[in-house]
Amino acid sequence: MTSLPPPSPRKMGLVIDLDTCVGCHACATSCKEWNAGGIAGPLTDEHPYGKDPSGVWFNRVHSYELAEAEAQPAMTLHFPRSCLHCETPACVTVCPTGASYKRAGDGIVLVDEDTCIGCQLCSWACPYGAREYSEVEGVMKKCTLCVDRIYNVNLEEAERQPACVQACPTRARHFGDLGDPASAVSKLVAERGGVALLPELGYQPVNRYLPPRPRRGDGESAEPDTATRAASPLHWLARTFRR
Repeated sequence: MTSLPPPSPRKMGLVIDLDTCVGCHACATSCKEWNAGGIAGPLTDEHPYGKDPSGVWFNRVHSYELAEAEAQPAMTLHFPRSCLHCETPACVTVCPTGASYKRAGDGIVLVDEDTCIGCQLCSWACPYGAREYSEVEGVMKKCTLCVDRIYNVNLEEAERQPACVQACPTRARHFGDLGDPASAVSKLVAERGGVALLPELGYQPVNRYLPPRPRRGDGESAEPDTATRAASPLHWLARTFRR
């Protein structure tokens, strides 16, 4: 089994604002486009125009209709899902070949496809459903946080962010160093009460979700207090996601 490096002071990750995500899937399609030719490419599809298409997607968006018992008032919640780049990722520790690994410098979790044997142990170990198996290549694939983009000095500095962040039309996605309390993303998490997904499992996911603000009767957002945050639809969603 694979050992983990010491915790990295830099923790590169995503912050996703569920209050402004409209479920447009731009994050998923832009991710697919960039990574199909990048470090993790190809991202192949099977029978894309048939009645039962399948393929590899690093970003997936789920939409839930929350009734009044789960949200006041009732609302539609769009929930983007991808790898959370955990501090203690189960996918890494179960890998028998060391193909799944966590980078010591920035905490990004990657897969070395040259040593992956496609056993899918990492997929079974990941409680977030973030691993994708390519039937065509016979290996596991996952979100790379666009490492071939965020460190690419040939790109303008403003473009050195994951494709999903760059493409989001509502700016619901943010990228940065969550290990630095002074970073823009860390400040955003502190201001909005950002939460980790299923922290009770102990894998310490780096990515954070900003809960949707409660709606007033006129449909406008209202700033939540501490009690409201505790009853956020995100907590209901986490229970649903785990089933």
